[in-house]
Amino acid sequence: MPKIVNHDDRREKIARATWQVILDKGMEGATVRNIAKEAGLSLGALRYYFKSQDELLVYAMELVKNRATKRITAVSKKELPPKEMAIEILMEIVPTNAQTRAEMEVWLAFVTYMKPRKHAKLHINDDILQGMEKIMQYLSATGNLRAELDVSIETERLYAFIDGLALHALLHPEHLSPEQIRKTITYHIDQICIF
Repeated sequence: MPKIVNHDDRREKIARATWQVILDKGMEGATVRNIAKEAGLSLGALRYYFKSQDELLVYAMELVKNRATKRITAVSKKELPPKEMAIEILMEIVPTNAQTRAEMEVWLAFVTYMKPRKHAKLHINDDILQGMEKIMQYLSATGNLRAELDVSIETERLYAFIDGLALHALLHPEHLSPEQIRKTITYHIDQICIF
């Protein structure tokens, strides 16, 4: 009886192999040949799932975004007070463990590599900015945001703060523990909220 292959699982396995190659060899080393070798597949088998390197890279990066979105969605389904909800969602964006650090390192390498390639048909959405807008709207709608604040400026400030904190956590995890990250995020949210 022929072996039944779960194509979604195979695509995810290839994406995870792509991440590992990027972590080990950088974006320059993320060739189809290296990725196929890491995934334990022939080039033909890999090309069955992904017709081009760009298609594979986009899928691998979408998987990073989907994992973060899934974690954030799980948090948003909890019954938490608004301020605590905002803090928990922000904690899912900043890398605080080996998995989220690897995801962010791969994402950062991908964005940096693709930015100068204006001809590439790759769309990099700024979902983090949209997420910051939603958090600020949520805090405002629930009456937790200080009334005197300029929401658009505070949104940009939160966006810059989280980006900087995430980058710092990625580059210096020994200096910035998950507990310190939580305290820093909580301090920032306390500054913009009434209670």
